[in-house]
Amino acid sequence: MKKYIFFLSALALFFSACSTKEVYEPKKVANDWDRTSSMDESIVDTSDNVALLEDRSVLTQNGELNVTIAPDHRLIALSDEKVISATIDGNVTIQSIKDATVQHLDLKKTVAAASISGNILAVLFANDDIALYDTDTKAILFKEQGGKVIANDMRIVNPFFLNDLVIFSTLDGKVVIVNAKLKKRLRTVIVSSDDYFNNVVYFNIADNKILAATSYKLLSMAQKELRQKYEIRNIVFDGKLVYITTKQGELITLTPDLQVDLKVKFPFAHFLGMISHKGKLYILEKEGYMIVVDKKSFAYTVHEVDIDDGFVFVGKDVFYVDDEKISLE
Repeated sequence: MKKYIFFLSALALFFSACSTKEVYEPKKVANDWDRTSSMDESIVDTSDNVALLEDRSVLTQNGELNVTIAPDHRLIALSDEKVISATIDGNVTIQSIKDATVQHLDLKKTVAAASISGNILAVLFANDDIALYDTDTKAILFKEQGGKVIANDMRIVNPFFLNDLVIFSTLDGKVVIVNAKLKKRLRTVIVSSDDYFNNVVYFNIADNKILAATSYKLLSMAQKELRQKYEIRNIVFDGKLVYITTKQGELITLTPDLQVDLKVKFPFAHFLGMISHKGKLYILEKEGYMIVVDKKSFAYTVHEVDIDDGFVFVGKDVFYVDDEKISLE
């Protein structure tokens, strides 16, 4: 009987805590955000720079493609005007947008991320191994074993091609630079060394600076390596300044050497995505708000927007949530 009473008390406390969960409530709301429309299909999965719709068609940051993915395939990436998908056991399909040609490679194990440039396919496997393949001959050009991976953030970054270099953002918190021409690893940079959810979730190069991040660590690298701790939700890097949102509801502007420039807090906000567009930051918040921030002054307005729960995909100037399209213009 005592155990039963304890169970009921614990259950009551649990539901009480859930019912009093604090959410973002803006003090002032401007006019409603009316630039919304419905899509014919809902988003059923997302990857680094593409999303999969319910009818198996592909949504990119610039809109929908006339390409469909096989039912047993997972959508991996859009790279070099080609759509990459793979089965769980490593059967990779590469579909060209330009001429509709299709290539297949059987890599024998689960692919986490991939990119292509010409006939070179760069692959990050789910066990953190990295490899380069020649898509014409199917030959392995380079392969290296990865580190130990326990659990990942679902945001996984595809390899990045830069001239002869291929830059892998690994699942164990590293950036690995490989020379594809020499078939040789040149450098490994540690972004973070946490045990869990330590994969690189963001990577970019601008103005000869590398910016990379895990969920809990931000790296800026040019002449030297700089790191700062943040619980990161979203990142935008415009080549001059870094803009991040955090799990604590903060929007922070950082210089390229990761010094705080401006900061504002939106209490209890849960940010779904952020877009930099024409001198402003557009931030979508889970409770149904669009926060529009001037990048120079950090003055902002908050607008109500009608969104439902579902997969979120961020385009160039539009947010996609489930089957809704929230445009900036």
